[in-house]
Amino acid sequence: MKNQNQDEMSPMSSLEDWDNDVLKRYPEPGKPAKSKEEYRNYDSPEIDGVREFYRLNHKYQTYDNVLAKKANFLQFDKKEMPWWSAMEYLNTLIDDSDPDTQLDQLQHLLQTAEAIRADGYPDWFILTGFIHDLGKVLCLFGEPQWNVVGDSFPVGCKFSDKIVYPEFFAANPDIHDERFNTQYGVYSHQCGLDNVHMSWGHDEYLYHLVKDYLPEPALYMIRYHSFYSQHREHAYDHLLNGHDQEMFKWVDKFNPYDLYSKSPVAPVVSELKPYYEDLIAKYLPSTVKL
Repeated sequence: MKNQNQDEMSPMSSLEDWDNDVLKRYPEPGKPAKSKEEYRNYDSPEIDGVREFYRLNHKYQTYDNVLAKKANFLQFDKKEMPWWSAMEYLNTLIDDSDPDTQLDQLQHLLQTAEAIRADGYPDWFILTGFIHDLGKVLCLFGEPQWNVVGDSFPVGCKFSDKIVYPEFFAANPDIHDERFNTQYGVYSHQCGLDNVHMSWGHDEYLYHLVKDYLPEPALYMIRYHSFYSQHREHAYDHLLNGHDQEMFKWVDKFNPYDLYSKSPVAPVVSELKPYYEDLIAKYLPSTVKL
């Protein structure tokens, strides 16, 4: 792929713009969608940024892109550090220009995990909430935003019209490739998601990072928490097998904590750190290779 300019690397002012857009599309049940005026104290440039983000995402998320990114990043040879240090490293993604949040990435993840903990779920579920966005470190390794966040979807088959901004797939070369532009593409009926290549991003990256350490329900939560066209619209039931359908019940359990646990009240990191360090030590190796 040709070198991209800065506009194509970062069409959104912050990764938070994508999170906020998801909340507008899927407001908390029983609550109205947040109004445009509530999101910003200035005109809403994030709307144009999100649209441009999806234009690029849908243009460049090809089957070949996914295979190339897996070959590169799944070597896990970029950086090695203790897990807590990796979570703090994620903090460098915070955007000081965003008036909607004063919390860093670590605090957001602690809010998610603490909400899960308060509801009495198993400790591996709590840990999943704590680390589920760690894959966003891809931005710190030079990846453009459209290769880090965004709704995830299968590549190698026809793009569903249930994916957000489906019209932007018109610029994706895979729609002209006979291998990839049919309902099943390179796959088969109910072949199972483990045999399907998902668009590249923080979900897929973190799944491969932790797949040898966490229970299978946790891995489904991590890998498919941005797969909205499926767990909201069931657009890819023809690829899921029975086991996938059963595991997606866990994705459904996780999703409200991911979307609705943000609060302006910052958790006290120093008080929570010992608990989460012990939880990390129970399930994960002492250092993470990113």
